[in-house]
Amino acid sequence: MLPSIEQRLAVELAAKPAQVAAAIALLDEGATVPFIARYRKEATGGLDDIQLRLLEERLRYLRELEDRRAAIIASIEEQGKMTPELLDAVTHAEDKTRLEDLYLPYKPKRRTKAQIAAEAGLTALADALLADATLNPEEEAAKYLKPAFSTANGDNPGVPDAKAALDGARQILMERFAEDATLLQSLREYLTDHGIVESKVVDGKQDAGEKFADYFDYSETISTIPSHRALALFRGRREEVLTVSLRLDSEEEKPKWDAPHNPCESRIAARFGVSQKGRPADKWLADTVRWAWRVKVFMHLETELMTALRERAETEAINVFARNLKDLLLAAPAGPRATMGLDPGLRTGVKVAVVDATGKVVDTATIYPHQPRNDWEGSLHALAVLAQKHNVALISIGNGTASRETDKLAQDLIKRHPELKLTKIVVSEAGASVYSASEFASRELPELDVSLRGAVSIARRLQDPLAELVKIDPKSIGVGQYQHDVGQAQLARSLDAVVEDCVNAVGVDVNTASAPLLARVSGLNASVAQSIVNYRDMKGMFASRADLKQVPRLGDKTFEQAAGFLRIMGGENPLDASAVHPESYPVVQKILADIRKDVKSVIGDGRLLKSVNPAKYADEKFGVPTITDILKELEKPGRDPRPEFTTATFKEGVEDIGDLRPDMILEGVVTNVAAFGAFVDIGVHQDGLVHISALSNTFVRDPHTVVKAGQVVKVKVLEVDVKRKRIALTMRLSDAAPTPGSRPEQRGDRNDARRLSQHQNARQPEAAGAMAAAFAKLKR
Repeated sequence: MLPSIEQRLAVELAAKPAQVAAAIALLDEGATVPFIARYRKEATGGLDDIQLRLLEERLRYLRELEDRRAAIIASIEEQGKMTPELLDAVTHAEDKTRLEDLYLPYKPKRRTKAQIAAEAGLTALADALLADATLNPEEEAAKYLKPAFSTANGDNPGVPDAKAALDGARQILMERFAEDATLLQSLREYLTDHGIVESKVVDGKQDAGEKFADYFDYSETISTIPSHRALALFRGRREEVLTVSLRLDSEEEKPKWDAPHNPCESRIAARFGVSQKGRPADKWLADTVRWAWRVKVFMHLETELMTALRERAETEAINVFARNLKDLLLAAPAGPRATMGLDPGLRTGVKVAVVDATGKVVDTATIYPHQPRNDWEGSLHALAVLAQKHNVALISIGNGTASRETDKLAQDLIKRHPELKLTKIVVSEAGASVYSASEFASRELPELDVSLRGAVSIARRLQDPLAELVKIDPKSIGVGQYQHDVGQAQLARSLDAVVEDCVNAVGVDVNTASAPLLARVSGLNASVAQSIVNYRDMKGMFASRADLKQVPRLGDKTFEQAAGFLRIMGGENPLDASAVHPESYPVVQKILADIRKDVKSVIGDGRLLKSVNPAKYADEKFGVPTITDILKELEKPGRDPRPEFTTATFKEGVEDIGDLRPDMILEGVVTNVAAFGAFVDIGVHQDGLVHISALSNTFVRDPHTVVKAGQVVKVKVLEVDVKRKRIALTMRLSDAAPTPGSRPEQRGDRNDARRLSQHQNARQPEAAGAMAAAFAKLKR
């Protein structure tokens, strides 16, 4: 008997069926993954958020599988063709592929040539020739001739001659061969192991498709092709630059009709007892096998395997995007300090916005330090006045067009006015223009011009990247690879899960959070989040978590899901500023009464809290895991999991790609991580690529295990191609730049990166000329 969904998930997650069943029950009740992972450890046996996300995804798949299984059984039974053996096979099919293989002969389809031949009575001829190859095909076929006739399905041309009879019999056998589930699985496995993906340039598209030059004559095994190359191939085919096909590794090209039998044809023949013994029907049967493989089976499997390749590549690309997004959202916040945001520009000027420590806009301006006006001195004066007036501590500079020129302006400001004690940081402005034109931005900053809203976003994302970036559609943040080529529904679901996990891992100050940030809190949605903001605006700041129950549409279930992730800073109860859930407050009171301390004296007292035995206070509702979490939270209430704020220092005098020289050692910031390496901003308007082979002195299978977006790293320049705007970097500082004329090992994948950047730039013009190489052209 096929294991239940709970049993299958338990095996996949290396968990107990009871843990899985409890998690499924909680999900079905509407509980979120962050809530279950944090506050229902006793029920799930401590399944973490990663396991729960996988469980959630696989549960969706397995339930879809069961729905499809039921539909297939109903369809076959309705046709009156169900047998005990077939029911057993369908019932025990472990995946959708096997299920569809079994259903193929019974799947309603348009009237086929094989069906027409069967209606003409040619099934007996097909069976006879397959069973006895000593029969003469022409002589046997002559027994089945009949004139044209009409059926309930339409006119039948009949069987006018022996050739028509043999053609009909062949169609019947071809369909039989192509719909044999056991054979299909065997051929699928062989083709997976021995299939070669091959691409050729379409004649006349060499110049227009230059960005796909590496794939003009390319081949690689289907089981080993990396996701980024697979997606590049599919994009090239979609843009009609490449032809992409599949062939066996034993063949030089797609097989010709007069080619020897390949291993797959031999498997079909063996399955149905077809062999070459010089008998009258042997050649006819061998040709039937060949037709079945090349016209039906191979075409079916080629489509299926190429679709599977695309799905695997899309899944990997989505995972890359999700990991990068998580790193970006959990980047270190600069904190509540007055910040000046500079949105660089040339002709249109540099947009300036000053926000106070809470992120409130207190001043704006537009300056023109660059060409064509070149009002450098006037711009410096204006910035100095604003900085002094509002006690600005940080200058946040967007990394778009004119970023380095604007960075130099900020540097001059700092040198001329040391008394202001300013610090400047270049930040990613990915998605800033999307935010500026959004409906939320127009509600949040109605008095500001669209162009100035971008400067506000740039300032705020330095203070708190998470709080600001949640206002933007995750897909517009642009830290993915080939993000427009993947399934958008799956991408959105994955990215939304990342945002939800990040927001709830950090926690949200309910008295300062925006509606988009609150909407990402466990249990809340956009409507309830807006209700919280509206209530806060009318009634003032919340004094306790309990006050949240007064918010319209925030019921008990929603409160249960959300309360532990919402913080009340400086409220009536110190526990409201922690991750301790209100349902656990009685446990805290029990502990406090036992040790004879009040909550304020206990918070932060690590020595005392470590001496408390969690097991002493455990009961049926709150077990040791929950009480252990409570004690850890009391030790460091509301602790932020994000790292300390650090900045990269770009090398003075290195402001353009032309300033770079091989063997230079520079500091930079990782802007994006792809399957083939990491992009690093070194402050020259063009990101460099650290190929996966240059990330570490040891073998690296996944770049994300070494670096993450936002990380400050030291790199060495290996190679600079000014004309093509390509920079090769290494994090192995002992590496030496290649000598002139040598061929770098990384070139193939650097071309992947170049194509990636070009493709994304063509789709996302906002980033043109912004950062460089890949990431500036990846972002939206």
